[in-house]
Amino acid sequence: MDDLNGRVALVTGGSRGIGRAIALAFAEAGADVVINYLSRSREAQEVESQINQSGRRCIAIQADVSVRSAVARLVASAEERLGPIDVLVNNAGISRPQAIEEITEQDWDDLIAVNLKSCFLVTQAVLPGMRARQWGRIVNLSSVAAQVGGVVGPHYAASKAGMLGLTRYYARHLAKEGIRVNAIAPALIATEMVTSNPNAQPAHIPVGRFGSVDEVAQVAVMLAGNGYITGQTINVNGGWFMS
Repeated sequence: MDDLNGRVALVTGGSRGIGRAIALAFAEAGADVVINYLSRSREAQEVESQINQSGRRCIAIQADVSVRSAVARLVASAEERLGPIDVLVNNAGISRPQAIEEITEQDWDDLIAVNLKSCFLVTQAVLPGMRARQWGRIVNLSSVAAQVGGVVGPHYAASKAGMLGLTRYYARHLAKEGIRVNAIAPALIATEMVTSNPNAQPAHIPVGRFGSVDEVAQVAVMLAGNGYITGQTINVNGGWFMS
């Protein structure tokens, strides 16, 4: 396992839920952390303070990662203040539970932009530095919805399936440059996004419960420290989809 001490990790959507847990887990593993958030400034500042008090460096930066200019500003500010980005976790995402007939073109565009386009934009922004240093780890937070359809809608499932395609492409083409790219596909983790969806019930899960954010964060840290795993989707789903 590669040592994460002194590495700089950028976690998009890091102010709450899975992103927050991953940010805290990376700090515990010795990394300095950049927390990206869109609107939850208070929560982001709480995570920033908690990590700084633990002895690691942490900064919170507001940016809409579905907009290229905002991504450029995010990465430039992060690297200026903490140093080059070694680990990227593409976690930012939105969920909009809707019946098929209710989904509009705007709904489709919103989910593709926030969930999928952001993954592409932030990856493109950090890749030049990773390639120059011949080391990098990228972890994309997909979903069991990419594999079984899920309980949100086709727009969400499509956006999360697209992340798996990006993961495999980057993994294959960057393997010889020291960059490892993997995805995590959680199912019904106990977050605000899941518990606010009336269609999300533990009955979908063979183990009979929602997962915890820490169970996902453990996998993210493992992937960041492993130099031989790439192009894989790690299923943290309580047995909903088995591969």
